[in-house]
Amino acid sequence: MSTINIDKASSQKHPKGLYLLFATELWERFSYYGMRGLLTLFLTKTAMEGGLGFEAKDAVMIYGYFTGFVYFTPIIGGAIADRYIGQRLAILIGGILMMLAQFSLAYGAYVGPEQLIFTWVGLLLLIIGNGFFKPNISTIVGNLYEQGSPLRDAGFTIFYMGINVGAFFAPLVCGYFAENLFATFNPDGSVARYAFQYGFLAAGIGMLLGQIMFNILAPKYLGDLGKAPTSTKTESGVKEADQPLSKAEVDRMSVIFVITIFVTFFWAGFEQAGSSLTLYTDKFIDREIFGFLIPTSWFQSVNPLFIVLCAPILSSLWISLAKQNKDLSIPVKMGFGMILLGFGYFFMVGAVLERGDAGDDENVKAALIWLIATYFFHTIGELCLSPIGLSMITRLAPVKFASMLMGVWFLSPFVAQIAGGYIAAYVEELGAMTVFNVIAVFVIVAGLMLFLISRKLITMMHGRG
Repeated sequence: MSTINIDKASSQKHPKGLYLLFATELWERFSYYGMRGLLTLFLTKTAMEGGLGFEAKDAVMIYGYFTGFVYFTPIIGGAIADRYIGQRLAILIGGILMMLAQFSLAYGAYVGPEQLIFTWVGLLLLIIGNGFFKPNISTIVGNLYEQGSPLRDAGFTIFYMGINVGAFFAPLVCGYFAENLFATFNPDGSVARYAFQYGFLAAGIGMLLGQIMFNILAPKYLGDLGKAPTSTKTESGVKEADQPLSKAEVDRMSVIFVITIFVTFFWAGFEQAGSSLTLYTDKFIDREIFGFLIPTSWFQSVNPLFIVLCAPILSSLWISLAKQNKDLSIPVKMGFGMILLGFGYFFMVGAVLERGDAGDDENVKAALIWLIATYFFHTIGELCLSPIGLSMITRLAPVKFASMLMGVWFLSPFVAQIAGGYIAAYVEELGAMTVFNVIAVFVIVAGLMLFLISRKLITMMHGRG
């Protein structure tokens, strides 16, 4: 049986396969973020408005549990790929399930609350499909690079741009379909009924396009990479599924678990973007510019826009520092990311202060600049943490557990999303000022603690930090 091989990254140039994975992830994230940008609104709008009519506190809990389990299933999908089916087949299975999920959500939005089963089926299929897709495409990115390659962190930052190009356009397209193009309006210009079904349909079509492209081009640009289960062989082809882990491998795995615990605090704060920040923006942020009322879902594109603009700068910075032997360690980069996220929340505190004692009066709005500044600092923090974390897993994980440990990394957002749902629910009870302040202080303290233990973690990485 013949095999097709590809050249991995050289010391100066990224492999072409990276850009295929970039584009595949772009379409998958278009699908996911297009749906996510509409989900909270879809849950909270009344049946007359085209939604499901859930109370805000219930909607953010549903959102939190859904997005949480989206990040739980990758550990299962990663383990299955490692041991049985390989990453390529897992990506195909995941893509098909997520496409069907979006179409189920679209039909559920079309028929309304009386057929709620289609909404639940859609969310369940997204949870399962993402478990197959997400850890395995990231693992293939890491496998494009030789161990120790100075381009690895930069490569993951470029890959992360693909995530966010898709995430940028998704709310604009899907939100425009649902809130503008196909919606119906009252005489005063306000939305009378949203067309959520068209937003979800667009998300499903995006997933379909990504899968077609990946499966046509993968043989040329990826060769055999990701076809075989990784637990059955090493790079030299020696079977190692039953070989015990070395002391260095155990230490590196321990680092993965420790850092995963820390970054949970980051994601609990960061993912308020789709719940409490969305609801606060909808009610209390002045969204009108030159007479145009910006759809609430469009603000889900601010973070990915900043990612696309800033990722090349951060990627170049990591390469430059590495060439000068001044590269920051993984824990230090992540510590900075957490501190920047916390700092960003102080701008939301500024928005609350601007509104003064207005309380629930939706006629008193805060300036848009507070929200934009929050998203900017959250974005820089994310770039210091998330792509570096993906790179870290491919550096530290034993070959036979590569995809499964990528799934462990996604356990952090799993816990964080559920915790974030509870945090968002308490905004109504405790007030936005208290919640935003608590998030800011807690995440900054966690970042400082990560700085303090960074030397120990670097030692445990055994030369791969």
